[in-house]
Amino acid sequence: MKLQSGVSRPLVALGFGLVGALAAGTAAAQQAMPMAELGAGMFRIEAEVAHTFQNRQIGLMNRRTMPLHRGMVFVFPEDARHCMWMKNTYLPLSVAFLDAQGRVLNIEDMQPQTEDNHCASAPARFALEMNLGWFRERGIKPGDTLRGIDRLPVAR
Repeated sequence: MKLQSGVSRPLVALGFGLVGALAAGTAAAQQAMPMAELGAGMFRIEAEVAHTFQNRQIGLMNRRTMPLHRGMVFVFPEDARHCMWMKNTYLPLSVAFLDAQGRVLNIEDMQPQTEDNHCASAPARFALEMNLGWFRERGIKPGDTLRGIDRLPVAR
């Protein structure tokens, strides 16, 4: 895009201000997410709960690290074949799509900073993102049921 002379400085300053505001909004939204305890087999999961539209849009974007027992559960307002992607996400992740009862429908591995769609194989109500390989390393597979799903807040 070509900028006109005399206009570029205010636009650049506005652009940097917008980037800063978006980053601050992302950090604030991520800090505001409630936590939930989930279980998979004998494993305990501390999950940030993305149950609002804004939190679901931001997800784990811009994170550089995540503890092994930590993840993010996305609570959707309806059962559907929801899809995830990794734009602006720096962590390699695995996502388990879950039905309304917490049963694992399918698990997909996702690479950082890609825009490939990773979708539920059937209508899902939840998606749980963990560090890449977490489910495989613990023997969690489709058909298994996660505990604690019934205590999650409803989607907004």
